[in-house]
Amino acid sequence: MSAEEFWKGVRQRSIFPPSLFFVYLGVLFLMSGIHTGLIVGMNSLAWPDWVQVYIPLLYWGLVAVGLTLFTRKKIRKTYEEPMLMLAKATRQVAEGNFSVYVPPIHTPDKTDYLDQMILDFDKMVEELGSIETLKTDFFSDVSHEFKSPLAVIHSNAELLEKNGQLDENQQESVENILSASRRLSNLIQNMLKLNKLEKQTIRPMPEAFDVCAQLCECAVQFEDSWEKKNLDFEADLEDSALVYADPDLTELVWTNLLSNAIKFTPEGGTVTLTQRTEDGRVRIAVKDSGCGMTKETTKRIFDKFYQGDTSHATQGNGLGLALVKRILELSEGSITVESFVQCANMPSPNRVRPLVMVTVRSWSQPEKTPVDSVP
Repeated sequence: MSAEEFWKGVRQRSIFPPSLFFVYLGVLFLMSGIHTGLIVGMNSLAWPDWVQVYIPLLYWGLVAVGLTLFTRKKIRKTYEEPMLMLAKATRQVAEGNFSVYVPPIHTPDKTDYLDQMILDFDKMVEELGSIETLKTDFFSDVSHEFKSPLAVIHSNAELLEKNGQLDENQQESVENILSASRRLSNLIQNMLKLNKLEKQTIRPMPEAFDVCAQLCECAVQFEDSWEKKNLDFEADLEDSALVYADPDLTELVWTNLLSNAIKFTPEGGTVTLTQRTEDGRVRIAVKDSGCGMTKETTKRIFDKFYQGDTSHATQGNGLGLALVKRILELSEGSITVESFVQCANMPSPNRVRPLVMVTVRSWSQPEKTPVDSVP
C-alpha cells in the first residue's frame, strides 16, 4: 500500500469510524428497549404519575453518565495516553537519549495515523542515534589520530626553538608553530573530554571537599595572566564550604570560567569571583568588566564550537563552556549566564559584564548513629 492510499484510508476512517457508529447504535437500541420496558412495567403496576415521570428521567441521566464515562475512557485510551507517551519520549530525545522506543498502539492490520506517527518517530530516533554515534566516534577517532603527529610537530618545533641558530623570521615562525600546536592540542583534549562525558565513559566520582580551597588554587594559577593585563582581581569567598562533587571535574569548570573572564576583559578591567552558601546550595559567580554579550550569543554560548566574539577566536576553540555545562549536569549542578552589551566608549570600570553563576550541592557531615552496646 502506498503512503497516499494509507492516508486516504485514515482520513475516511477518521471522518466516520464504523466501529464507533455500531457501538453507539447498539447501545441506543438497548437503552431504548429498557426504557420501553420500564414504561410498560410502571403502567401495568399502576404506579403514581410522578414516579412514572422521575424514573425515566433518572434512567436517562444514568445512561448519559455511562456514555460520558465510556467516551472519556475511549478518548483517553485512543488519543491522550499515546500522545502523552509520545510527548515523554520526545522530551527524552531532546535531552539526548536516543534509545527511546514507543510501541505502536494497534496491530499492523489496524494501523491508524497515530500508529504511523509513532512508527515515523521511532525511525527518526533510530536515525538520530546512528548520526550521534557516528559523530562521537568520528570526534574520538580523529582526535586520537591527530595526537601523535601533533606531538611530533610540537617536539620538533621546541627543538628548533632551543637550537639558538635561527634568525628573527625563523624564530617567529617557530613560535607561531608552537602556539598553533598548543591550541590544537587543547582542542583535541577538550573534544576527547567532552566526548567521554557525553558517552558517560567518564563517570563522576563525587566526594566531599572544600570548594573554597579549590577556587583559591585555580585563581592562583592565573595570577601571571591577570598581572600581565593589569587586571584588578577581586575574590570574596567564605572561609570554607563543603560540596559533594567530583573535584577533578569541578576544577575544569573553575579553570574554564576564570580563563574566559580574563581573556575577555580588557587591560585595566576587573574580574570578580564570589562564593556563598544558600539553602543547601553553594553558589559561585564569576563577573568581569568586558564588552558583554548579545542576547543571541547568550542563548548559544553553551553550543559546541560556538564563539560569539570572533576577535578572540585564536585564543579558544568554543568547547570550554559546552564542557562546563556537561560537567555540571552530571554533578547535579547548574549554570546561568547574564550579560548585556555596553558602549565601547564607556569607562572600563562602569562596563560590567555580569554574570556567570554556578550552583552545586553543598555537603554536610551526617550525624553519627549511636551504636548500642552489646552485653
